[in-house]
Amino acid sequence: MVRRRAIPVERYSQLAIWSQRLALFSLPVVALGILMSRLGLVETVAALGVFAAGVAVAALAVLVALAALAAIWNDGYRGLGRAVAGLMIGLLVVVGPAAMAAFAYRLPAIHDVTTDLNEPPSIIAGAVARSPDANPPNYPGPETAALQRAGYPDLKPLLKDWPPEQAFQAARDAIEKRRWRVLDQVAPRPGRDGRIEAVVRTLVFGFRDDVVVRIRATAEGSRIDVRSASRIGLHDLGANARRIKSLLADIDEWQPPRR
Repeated sequence: MVRRRAIPVERYSQLAIWSQRLALFSLPVVALGILMSRLGLVETVAALGVFAAGVAVAALAVLVALAALAAIWNDGYRGLGRAVAGLMIGLLVVVGPAAMAAFAYRLPAIHDVTTDLNEPPSIIAGAVARSPDANPPNYPGPETAALQRAGYPDLKPLLKDWPPEQAFQAARDAIEKRRWRVLDQVAPRPGRDGRIEAVVRTLVFGFRDDVVVRIRATAEGSRIDVRSASRIGLHDLGANARRIKSLLADIDEWQPPRR
């Protein structure tokens, strides 16, 4: 009787398999958290919890993939492709939130920014639309003002030699250009400030932020102040300051229409 020669079987790394499975599972979980937030299917805290869970699963996939790669290198297991896939997909999910966290660490932990720290423009129409779990519409106070001065010392009101009516038109055109939803607007009159109140949705999660533009007459022309405040969260990752600077830059470059 002829004996068959035993063929050695290369062992497949179970860690490599699980790293890929975990990484692939994290993708729909993260997407579901974002979708739930944008569509308002659940409370914001719940949607962020789902998103955070997806990121945590992706981080676990990265750790498992690294362990799999070590086992493949040391013991000759199969599964290099799965381990690399788990590592790359996991990093794809984790890198964005990690970079945001590192970026946020260098910025002031505030969610309400204004060009007038002594008399911030009031949120009126946006206050009615805020949910019970949202940030209060009133300006937070001196502590937030101190953090803003330290973090954004260049944030100032825009002074123009335009009459208030022209400044109001410039602000309205800049807001319409951005397709922000206007909640209320009051044209300036003698003895009365002009104001435009709009709501903005953030790019990824669709959070709603309130923006108020106030036009006040001065001896030289007009003073334009802007306040941008996040309804949700204690840290805006610098979004409100960037929004104000961009809006004021567009207003400053505005040209009256030719007749």
